[in-house]
Amino acid sequence: MLPHLILFEWASLTSWGFFISLIFVLFSFVLSLFFEFFTMERVNFYVDGFNFYYGLRRLKATDSDWQKFYWLDFVKLFQHFIGENQFLQKVCYFTAPPLKIGKSNRQSLLLKANILLNGNRFEVIKGQFYEKELICPVCKSTYTKPEEKRTDVNISVRMMEDCSLNNVDTLVLVCADSDLIPPLLSIKKYHPEKKIRVYFPPDNFSGALMDFMRACKGNVVRLENNKVKFFNSIMPDIVAKDGKKYPIPTKWKVA
Repeated sequence: MLPHLILFEWASLTSWGFFISLIFVLFSFVLSLFFEFFTMERVNFYVDGFNFYYGLRRLKATDSDWQKFYWLDFVKLFQHFIGENQFLQKVCYFTAPPLKIGKSNRQSLLLKANILLNGNRFEVIKGQFYEKELICPVCKSTYTKPEEKRTDVNISVRMMEDCSLNNVDTLVLVCADSDLIPPLLSIKKYHPEKKIRVYFPPDNFSGALMDFMRACKGNVVRLENNKVKFFNSIMPDIVAKDGKKYPIPTKWKVA
C-alpha cells in the first residue's frame, strides 16, 4: 500500500501545485491589464461641428468625395489618431440646431446615428441659432441672417471643466477659431500636466492657433491631409442597432 499512498500524495501535491500556479498566472495577467488600463492616457476630442461641416462643404465644391464624409462616424475617425498608450474616452461635438427644418433634420440624423453607434463616447453639446438683423449697405433695407451662438463658450467651459475634474489627460481641440486661445492658455497655466493638441478641421486654418501650438511645442494636425482615415470612417447608408434605424439623408448621398 505504501507505494500507492506515496503516488496519491505526489499526485495531490502536483495537482495543487498546478492549480496554485494557474491562479498566480491569471492573477498576474489581470493585474497587468488593470495597471495598463489605468496608466493609459485618456483622450477627449472637442469638435466645433459647424467649423467641421462647412469645411467639408467648401472642399466638396472641387472634389465630390468630401460630400461622402458628411455621414461620418466621428469616434471611428478620431480613433485612427490614437496612440499605443492612449484610449479615446469621448468625442464632444459642439453644434446648434439649424433654424431651417431640412437642415435640422439632416443634422439630427447624423447625431442620432453617431450616438447609436458609440453610446456615451459621443456627446452632443448644443448652442443656439439666432436671427440677427442686418442693414444692407447699398439699399439700407434690413434683413435677417441666422447666427450661431455659444459654441466657443461651450467648448471653453467643457475643456476647463474636464481638466478641473481630472476627466482627461490629453485634450484635442478640433477647431480653427483663435478665440479659443485664452482657455488653452488657462489650461497650460493651471493644469500644466494636461497635454493639448489642435486638429484643424478640413479646409480650415488659424495662424494664431498654429503659433500658439508652436510656442507650446505641441502637435497640430490638418485633417484634410488624412483622406484615407475619412474614407475608413464613413457610416453605412442605414445605421441600425437595438431596433433603431437612421438612414443617410437623401440630399447627402453621392451617386
